[in-house]
Amino acid sequence: MSISRNFGRSTAWIVDRPAWAYLFLFLMSSIASVGYIAPEHVRNFFQPPPVPEVAPAEVAATPATSPKPDAKPRPDVEALDLTRSNAVLVIESDDIFTPTGARALRHMISSLEALPYIRNVLWMDRVPVLNIFGLREPLFPKSQASPARFAAAREHALHHPLVKGQLLSPDGRTLIVLVNFDWLYITSDEDCTIHLRQAAEKALAEFPNVKFTVGVTGQVPIRLTMTQTHERDNVKFRIIGYSVVLIMAAILFRGIVSVVILSLGPALGIFWTLGILNFFNFQDNPFNDVVLPVMLSLVGLADGVHMMVQIRRFNAAGMSERVAARSGLEEVGLACFLTAVTTGIGFWSLTLAQHEIVREFGWSCVLGVSLTVLAILVVIPLAYFSRPVKFLRSVFTRKILGMRLEPIEQQAGLIEHHLHRVTYIVDLILKRPKPVAWLGIAVTLVCASIAAQLRPDERRSSFLPESAEATKALHQMDRALGGLEFSEVQIRWSEKVPSESAEVLKVVSQVDDLLKSEPLIGTPISLRSLLDALPGDSPTEERASMIELLPPPLKRAFYKPEDRFATVTFRVQDIGIAQYSKIFQRIETGLSQIVSKHPDFNLSLAGSAIHRWRDLYRITMDLGSSLGSETVIIIFVLGLVFRSIRIALIAMIPNVFPLVLCATWMVFTGQPLEIVTVCSFTICLGIAVDDTIHFLTRFQEELPRSTSRKQAIRSTFEAVGTSMLMTTMVLVVGFSTVTFSDMRDQRIFASMGVLTMITAMVGDLVILPALLAVYALPAPGETAAK
Repeated sequence: MSISRNFGRSTAWIVDRPAWAYLFLFLMSSIASVGYIAPEHVRNFFQPPPVPEVAPAEVAATPATSPKPDAKPRPDVEALDLTRSNAVLVIESDDIFTPTGARALRHMISSLEALPYIRNVLWMDRVPVLNIFGLREPLFPKSQASPARFAAAREHALHHPLVKGQLLSPDGRTLIVLVNFDWLYITSDEDCTIHLRQAAEKALAEFPNVKFTVGVTGQVPIRLTMTQTHERDNVKFRIIGYSVVLIMAAILFRGIVSVVILSLGPALGIFWTLGILNFFNFQDNPFNDVVLPVMLSLVGLADGVHMMVQIRRFNAAGMSERVAARSGLEEVGLACFLTAVTTGIGFWSLTLAQHEIVREFGWSCVLGVSLTVLAILVVIPLAYFSRPVKFLRSVFTRKILGMRLEPIEQQAGLIEHHLHRVTYIVDLILKRPKPVAWLGIAVTLVCASIAAQLRPDERRSSFLPESAEATKALHQMDRALGGLEFSEVQIRWSEKVPSESAEVLKVVSQVDDLLKSEPLIGTPISLRSLLDALPGDSPTEERASMIELLPPPLKRAFYKPEDRFATVTFRVQDIGIAQYSKIFQRIETGLSQIVSKHPDFNLSLAGSAIHRWRDLYRITMDLGSSLGSETVIIIFVLGLVFRSIRIALIAMIPNVFPLVLCATWMVFTGQPLEIVTVCSFTICLGIAVDDTIHFLTRFQEELPRSTSRKQAIRSTFEAVGTSMLMTTMVLVVGFSTVTFSDMRDQRIFASMGVLTMITAMVGDLVILPALLAVYALPAPGETAAK
């Protein structure tokens, strides 16, 4: 194709003028190095100037901030908050309500409070007083108390509204302690996790007659676990992934020199990408530390294998290293460029997503693929005839301790030795291409209809390793207390309703009853819960006069009369927010019914779990927008380059096939559609189409000089089949290394990558040749014969 030759001439300077190529590599590496050393110099250059702050006197003088004459003064009271704490100690034992157990727990609390970085703790023996006389009611008797007294204390705790389901499990076996830190005295991350647990365990160990298990979870431990896991996996899986891929490449090429050359391009592309990402503050994205580098190495190796195979073939045919490098660049350079364009389109489609993490990952992938393929196009041809590589070639060309005598660059690789076995499969397909093509199309359509049954879901623990202490303690809270996460029903009323009205309590009670009717809703707590704990048996709505008897910290936690606002708080388990979809829908329907009876009230669900539930549709929308836009743009680009919309449509069927097959597997195994699967689907389509582009590029070159489409297909496979099989094996092995990650999302991403790459190879070896043989334009020889 003339476009291929034009592209080859436009890139010939890489080989003909190596000094300019080396200068280009030096400049790019220097820019990336700045991103590692001092990215803020570049980052600050593009940031807008800071907005000048308004002086306090000016703020005080503005009319908008002046208090209203009739505004009620707010009580200077800090409301009790059970929903916010830095960390949560999850303690499990059968000996909580025993003399020794109570003594051990009190000693543990004293030991924790003695730590300089602990600001305060809250547990069931420290809940505010809840009686009309304001007398202290300790839930734990003294250690000298009788077993009967402890049994009574247990029953009292299990009926206390601030304890049961909030600080103590309904079975009395799991106790939580809310911990807040004094950040001034925090000296390490371990103070918030390991050291905190060890301090509790050390205090409890002084009472060997009772058995306690202690876990740490909560906002800070979960965040630290995510960060530490990313940092650990960042190094571990890069080393594992790169090592396995290089070993695999060495086995396939049977040459150390070829592996060295092949690894230079992806390594430099990853170095450039991670350095430049620091300019945009994308380095903390959870997908960028493990998935992005491994994925870029696989994409780079896939294109590098095609180029290396072609250069080696020219070199073995008698060309010099420089001429072979130039010819190889001209032969497959355009295909590598097209794969960068189509893969970049796939990643760019992620930037249309509504989730910020996905958008950032999409832009990072676009940048990474562009830089990696650029490095491949420059480094591999340049390195092939460089002096250091010639020296290495001279070292490894002769037999050493049993190695082959023949020159490495002329050895047939492992795939070349067995290519005839795969060619036999292609010949069988070409004997009956029409049934195979129809079968491929039918299977794709059937799988697509099954894939439409995928439903979205999301979990907070998706980014946490399952073996982490914070994850285990989180699941323990799900089982024992109904979850770590809180949501609420917000109740507001108009000025027509006095805040002391019995109608307020009636609405609160109805909301409370509605929530209690749902088994997965964990222990609602509200103003009603506090009033019902006071003496008396009158209905809640008749107890409005007793509101003022409640301690202000408790009352203001759920009721703010000056704002005409009340809340009913409840726990939500981390079992997948889709499990709560119908529950929240029923709750919203129930709230609407309550409002219909009390039109002056406004009731609404709020909280992080509610936001994630409402955003579930975004996952489906993100997948649809990403795959839809990616498919349309790839078809347009391929049609433009190959000057045939027919070829572009043919190319999409064998590449959609692995995606819908993978989605069908997810449906049958009961896996939901999550953010990670949206990323995986889009990325896998961008990667899977690479081999198809190399095949089609060569097919378009072979077709004019062939007597039939079948001959052109056979010649194409003999030319690029080796590279296609190599890239698939390298991609499968590379993705497989990430399946050993502790992170559930990373394992899902890698598993889908492995399955997609294997089925994509089936599509390229079986469906694509059949489709070309049936639906591609005939060769000149076929036209003449007719």
